[in-house]
Amino acid sequence: MRSFAAVALLLPAACAAAPQPADILAAQVEAWNAGDLEAFAAGGYWQSPELTIYSGGEVQRGFDAMLERYRATYGADPAGMGRLEFRDTEVLMLDPANALVRGRWRLEWPDGTTRGGLFTLLFHRFPEGWRIVHDHTSSAMAPSGTGG
Repeated sequence: MRSFAAVALLLPAACAAAPQPADILAAQVEAWNAGDLEAFAAGGYWQSPELTIYSGGEVQRGFDAMLERYRATYGADPAGMGRLEFRDTEVLMLDPANALVRGRWRLEWPDGTTRGGLFTLLFHRFPEGWRIVHDHTSSAMAPSGTGG
């Protein structure tokens, strides 16, 4: 009985210590800004053909398709990726295994050009940790030089 009680007391602390959705977004920003597209994708997204991405008026399914779209859009050169920032992020816990995360994204390139928009992410807690299972991202109509 003592071992059960000890586990029951330690379980909430262990869950709290595991990376949460906001921590994953921070790690994604760090990976993006380091020019590491693979770490950005693998560190946050569910690596499954069931991953869904709604963006640019299109629906995309699957981790591999999502990664290829990012590669096609931003290229292999880290300078082409710009500097990423997430703002106004809200994490809404739906239940212990699901969270809705919404906020604003902004990319800025060295020439001062920016793009930005809104995102809504659905995270699911798998045994290996939280992963994005659905991403709905909108963007401004065109890049601008003054903000996103």
